[in-house]
Amino acid sequence: MIHPELHKQPEALDRQQHKALKLGPVNPVAALEGLNAFFITTVEFGDVAKEYPILFLPAGTDEQGQPQIAPVAVFGMVRNENLFLDTSGEQPRWAGRYVPAVVRAWPFGMGRLDAENYALCIDRSAPAFSETEGQPLFTEAGEPTDVLKEYHAFTERVEQEVERTRMAGRKLMEMKLLQPKRFDATMPDGEKMTMDGFLGLDEDRWRALTDAEILDLHKSGLAMLVQLHQLSLSNMGLLIERRHGVAAVRA
Repeated sequence: MIHPELHKQPEALDRQQHKALKLGPVNPVAALEGLNAFFITTVEFGDVAKEYPILFLPAGTDEQGQPQIAPVAVFGMVRNENLFLDTSGEQPRWAGRYVPAVVRAWPFGMGRLDAENYALCIDRSAPAFSETEGQPLFTEAGEPTDVLKEYHAFTERVEQEVERTRMAGRKLMEMKLLQPKRFDATMPDGEKMTMDGFLGLDEDRWRALTDAEILDLHKSGLAMLVQLHQLSLSNMGLLIERRHGVAAVRA
């Protein structure tokens, strides 16, 4: 997928236009500066739930006009705040254990050409790209090099999971299992904070599920996703602790 806040200048990779392009050292987490949340696929819920809150954000509508949602790992409590990105050194460093797959694929991503076709894209704004230094993306004959083949294979796997995630979100919305939520917190220094604009489990609807609906959710794997979402909310407390610690250090 092409994420507008991550891929600032996406271009479809072309063996003629980009035949001289080389890829230098990549620090993908640097692209997360200023992002307080980022998209994750459903297959990542298990890893993400150990460390970050998992919430759902409205993501427009699909071709049929049905509402779409995007699950995200939350990194900060206010806009433009990333509590897991350490920028104190020469290079930004990720202070968490897990980095979302779409970020790890950067500066590459799959761009949709039409309903059925995709193209491997690059973020041309990424400083890792150069025509003078780094590993070539194409051979003299215009064939993909090993480094490009590896990125291509990884981004294809990620895109497959992105599509599964869209389908899972569609099912959750069809079953009316999500509703708008709000999170209120008091910082250790007394500061009041509110997080809203996201969706979370509608617990009343969850308890009212029929046996057939529960069986369907378990067979599809969605029940586990909902449980991981719920479990991950305990990480809100860790966000507060991290925010207070970061604020104390900066003060």
